[in-house]
Amino acid sequence: MGTVSIVYPVCCGIDVHKSFLVACIATTDKRNHTAHQIRRFSTFKGDLNKLADWLAANNCKDVCMESTGKYWIPVFNVLEKTCTVCLTHPKYVKAIKGKKTDKKDAKWIAELFKCDLVRSSFIPPPLTRNLRELCRYHTKLTYMTSSEKNRGQNCLTVCNFKLDDVFSDVFGASASRVLELGHSDFDVAPLLHKRCKATPEQVKAAIDGELSPAQIQKLSIVRQHMTQLENLQDTLESSIVQLASPYQTQIDLLMSVPGIGCQFSAIRILAEIGVDMSVFETAKTLCSWAGLTPQNNESANKKKTTRISRAGAFLKPLLIQFALGAVRTCDWLKDKYHTLKKRRGHKKSIIAIARKLLTAIWHMLHKLESYNHELYKKSDPPPVNRVLSPEQAFALVRKQGYQIVLPAA
Repeated sequence: MGTVSIVYPVCCGIDVHKSFLVACIATTDKRNHTAHQIRRFSTFKGDLNKLADWLAANNCKDVCMESTGKYWIPVFNVLEKTCTVCLTHPKYVKAIKGKKTDKKDAKWIAELFKCDLVRSSFIPPPLTRNLRELCRYHTKLTYMTSSEKNRGQNCLTVCNFKLDDVFSDVFGASASRVLELGHSDFDVAPLLHKRCKATPEQVKAAIDGELSPAQIQKLSIVRQHMTQLENLQDTLESSIVQLASPYQTQIDLLMSVPGIGCQFSAIRILAEIGVDMSVFETAKTLCSWAGLTPQNNESANKKKTTRISRAGAFLKPLLIQFALGAVRTCDWLKDKYHTLKKRRGHKKSIIAIARKLLTAIWHMLHKLESYNHELYKKSDPPPVNRVLSPEQAFALVRKQGYQIVLPAA
């Protein structure tokens, strides 16, 4: 059995908490004997600077710490100026239960890191991190707006206002004008848009309810809050566009991808993956990081699950939205989607299209070239020696729309 080589002779492992951290410097000599120095620091700015000075005094340039909530961010911001910081998921450095202390955790992280047995997480540069923070807050404001819409819909449901049955958007222009009346005694025909499919009689029947004073006040506050959130989003979007101005070349490239088209959407992608594709070895690595590839969970030749992972909580929904738009506007993606949908269904087909878009984005940012589907389009011929069971063959024929009638025994 081979020995594990020492990659970092002098390194530091840090166990981060909210109010303090424990750092362990592991120094390995030529005889592979390792000495440990353990110190505890608070997470105030002054003590973090003392930590940086202590590392510099011991000639320690490589640091590893686990990502604990948001507590690692201030430590990372201070140490990245003088050290190479490896941030890792806690599951890769978790110690054995029953033998855990803060000092032992820091020592264990240092022992793993000195042999390069720790997988590093992708941390973009400061400008991209600031852009990511604002873009994710913009997404949170969208979620808050949706929550307020649900509360407003609850008010109408309680008061027996059936606007959701006659309007596609309860908070649209026509529905808002009708709702301001609060009753059905007036003619609603002038208030409706010409494209409204519901007749005035149907709209009057839908608002034949009774709004209580409490529900009227609640609905008014909901509308005010939605207006405020919309104004905040507009202000935030302007700040994001101004902050992303150094990436204008990459933004213009991404706007040529089917389904994106808008500058702000391209900025949201760059905020998640950055502009330097050298941190992802291949496009497959990026797709796996974004949670668009099947999991590997196999034991004793039994595959337990092949579902996609939960990674990419902000990037994956964004790419799925672009994929839904791309299958309507791009011909070859539309053909690919319908081909996959016959065999795999709608959801898996959209995930496949989203992965194709992300693969194209990796090549575009890596080579700084515009979108060209011929460069990223892959032919997927079926396996030549594929053998189907009778059940699989019958299922495949039924999916093509044929009906199978078996002869009587």
